Amino acid sequence: MKHIGLAAATACLLAYSLPVMADDAAGAPKEVTGPTAAKLMQNPNDWVAQRGDYANTGYSKLDQITKDNVKNLQVAWTFSTGVLRGHEGSPLVIGDVMYVHTPFPNIVYALDLNNEGRIIWKYTPKQDPEVIPVMCCDTVNRGLAYDNGKVFLHQADTNVVALDAKTGQELWKVANGDPKKGATNTATVLPVNGKIIVGISGGEFGVQCHVTAYDENTGKRVWRAFSEGPDNELLVDPEKTTSLGKPIGKDSSLKTWEGDQWKTGGGCTWGWFSYDPQLNLFYYGSGNPSTWNPKQRPGDNKWSMTLWARNPDTGMAKWVYQMTPHDEWDYDGINEVPLVDQKVDGKERKLLVHFDRNGYGYTLDRTDGELLVAQHFDPAVNWSDYVQMDKSKADYGRPHVVAKYSTEHNGEDNNSKGICPAALGSKDEQPSAFSPKTGLFYVPTNHVCMDYEPFKVSYTPGQPYVGATLSMYPAPNSHGGMGNFIAWDATKGKIAWSDPEQFSAWGGALATAGDVVFYGTLEGYLKAVDAHSGKLLYKFKTPSGIIGNVMTYVHKGKQFVAVYSGVGGWAGIGLAAGLTDPNAGLGAVGGYAALNNYTALGGTLTVFSLPNQ
Repeated sequence: MKHIGLAAATACLLAYSLPVMADDAAGAPKEVTGPTAAKLMQNPNDWVAQRGDYANTGYSKLDQITKDNVKNLQVAWTFSTGVLRGHEGSPLVIGDVMYVHTPFPNIVYALDLNNEGRIIWKYTPKQDPEVIPVMCCDTVNRGLAYDNGKVFLHQADTNVVALDAKTGQELWKVANGDPKKGATNTATVLPVNGKIIVGISGGEFGVQCHVTAYDENTGKRVWRAFSEGPDNELLVDPEKTTSLGKPIGKDSSLKTWEGDQWKTGGGCTWGWFSYDPQLNLFYYGSGNPSTWNPKQRPGDNKWSMTLWARNPDTGMAKWVYQMTPHDEWDYDGINEVPLVDQKVDGKERKLLVHFDRNGYGYTLDRTDGELLVAQHFDPAVNWSDYVQMDKSKADYGRPHVVAKYSTEHNGEDNNSKGICPAALGSKDEQPSAFSPKTGLFYVPTNHVCMDYEPFKVSYTPGQPYVGATLSMYPAPNSHGGMGNFIAWDATKGKIAWSDPEQFSAWGGALATAGDVVFYGTLEGYLKAVDAHSGKLLYKFKTPSGIIGNVMTYVHKGKQFVAVYSGVGGWAGIGLAAGLTDPNAGLGAVGGYAALNNYTALGGTLTVFSLPNQ
């Protein structure tokens, strides 16, 4: 196979200029205050956070739109973002203002909902052009955050920016990483306790990744915690930080890397953050170890591929759980971690649920990280046949790897075939939703397998550090499509129902009190299904493929549903970047080549409502 560089796979055609700082007359950040996100989240009419609330459930209490009347939805209004490429995340709505964001160059709009969506202000960052070929995969951004009168944007070039929510004035800006060394950003941020918590991308460039907290009012760094390295850099206590109920011990990460490989170890944090105010813990997942060639990094490579629980005030980790030790398949562990309270085996528990790229749906007790459920949420998964759940066994909590599908077992420059799921996982970042009315999670999934050929690669700062060539295709012996939209019982680890999709379901889900679940498809359909049965109730084809997340809000007493359409992301990288080599885009270009027959590039917000009675 031909070895395709990541830079070629993600090359962009856009150009832009260096950042410009904005200060007030005194040279210090302007004091801006307003209602807190925590207070605003109590009002279901607003959509204050990317997933609706701190728990990341993607659930709305709004119920004007029901499974009986959703068939009457109509387009209320649209807005062109002025940018092509993949549109991930969703708008925010606070009161009478909607905040819209774009992929690179990460434009932010404030729209007046009282005046036909008139643009109140527009913020256009100016960024160094060297960041574009370093971004994996596509130039997406997962959205804005709001707190205390400020809107927060984490730009592609890693600059974290605070904007005055009323005027769009830049209050402060701070660089979170160095794109020249491969660090970029595609994620949103978490505002909590007066801090802005942010992650970083760069696992395909050998970045030692981290989460960082900045002071919300000044941009001053409060703490930084790495995914791998010495205990003082991890912000762990060897005796108090636990994994599966036991202290992790001294040098828990260093002991699992050869030499100083941890310095280029990846473990990036480009996914979603959840927060439990009662426990004062926030939760997230860390990504794949670098390089993708497992032969070059013997050991478990802790703490990549890990679920983390940290104190947002100090950054100290309370517990960790590594899902895929010594990852051999790029099963990046960054997917969302919704927080719910449900009964497991008759006992009410504070749960954390996580649908990992590796194809396992995990349910843990979020207070202490106890593993309660680990089951496949896609029947095609074959790289591992089970996770050891017997606490008396030495391999408790570890997945049992099927040797046939081990990319290291087959050796460098040998092609391991038929591995399920593919590297983009049984689910990538596209977030699930949870309905407390049904007790089910609604999960957009990928039904895709791959061939994987590792090869030796050398580390050079700022250059791709991948070391594998991939090809992708639909999972065999199934419906022939590349995705499913499923309902999942996280207390039992079972699929309640499953709707097949021609392509991966790459749009984030929304569940509502009207017993309707919404999601988008790569061809561009907004779909509404019955939360109890999965029955299709409504669909509408938007101008481009949907990889954004559906949201809902109320304005002047009327419920609206909104979604970005703009095909792209990893699955749509061929369309987004104009790539045709089937092995480009880390194998996705060939796997999703047929998308060209159904959609084209776009950048549109489409807003729906019921007709006036």
